Amino acid sequence: MLRQRILTALVLMALLVPTLLLRDPLPFALLALAFCAVGMGEWARLAGYRDGSVLLVWAFVWGVVAGALLWLLQQQAWLLSQNAIWFWAACSAAWLLLLGLSLPHARVPAGLRHPVVLSLLGFLLLLATWLALVELRVQGAVFMLSLLALVWAADIAAYFGGRAWGRRKLAPAISPGKTRAGAWSALGVTLFYAAICVGLAPRLPNYFSQLQTRFGWVGLFVIVIVLLAFAIAGDLFESLLKRAAGVKDSGKLLPGHGGVLDRIDALLPVLPLALLLLAL
Repeated sequence: MLRQRILTALVLMALLVPTLLLRDPLPFALLALAFCAVGMGEWARLAGYRDGSVLLVWAFVWGVVAGALLWLLQQQAWLLSQNAIWFWAACSAAWLLLLGLSLPHARVPAGLRHPVVLSLLGFLLLLATWLALVELRVQGAVFMLSLLALVWAADIAAYFGGRAWGRRKLAPAISPGKTRAGAWSALGVTLFYAAICVGLAPRLPNYFSQLQTRFGWVGLFVIVIVLLAFAIAGDLFESLLKRAAGVKDSGKLLPGHGGVLDRIDALLPVLPLALLLLAL
């Protein structure tokens, strides 16, 4: 299993790295679009659809809409309008409401359980995630990766912290594997990581150095805590969808890792909030 995970990761890196080295954000935007389109098909599966042709339709329609938005972004020099702050605020509020209604009760609200409704929700949330990725990439590969690495570091710290000290479960009704010790480990690592990013700012301007300049150290650490909470909640929400669908992984595209949603679940609520904080 470990060998398979490593090989898959190497293939993904081989696809991703060239798009980060280019100045033009288009190759990265197209690659992200392709992966998110697959993620849309996986979301429709978790929403209750089982027919493969239906999943392909959802993925195709999502890709067409995202492609149209990509064309519009190119016409606007890759930047959203100044009113985008309201879009990111609405997305963040939607996630906050969705998580607040779902996680405490360990189930998706009844009004969202119909496959069409839940798939449409995923359609919009994945569009927001993809747009946020593109906007971050426009500001620079290092800038984007500095934010993504926070979520990756949190995931790794939670895994090893949970294995070493995990006794009490974080949300046993949703994901028995997640522990409170893992969450605390993730918090310590992410705060330390953000501080390192600020220290690297003179040579490598990044997402967290920009936040520290704007909000100060206390504001930065509060934001990191909030971003981490959203990341953990996003992971738990996908686990909730998988439990409801009776599946272990969202898909099989990435051997050893599962599906696309299994890799980006924590990013889904984090990225719109991160763009909102940049726009404040």
